[in-house]
Amino acid sequence: MKVEYVHRYQFRTRTEARLKIATWITDFYNRRRRHSVCDWRSPIDYERSEARALDAKAA
Repeated sequence: MKVEYVHRYQFRTRTEARLKIATWITDFYNRRRRHSVCDWRSPIDYERSEARALDAKAA
């Protein structure tokens, strides 16, 4: 997080930093960024594919 976001920006206040970092985490890091643990897919894509696999097994 520090390398990908924090060190690239200057924040005027601590509150601004907290708000922008929290937004970055929820909007980019958790939704779009690819993770090696998820077979290089975003967490959202990984969860969707796992849910489809479970639905297929249940059917």
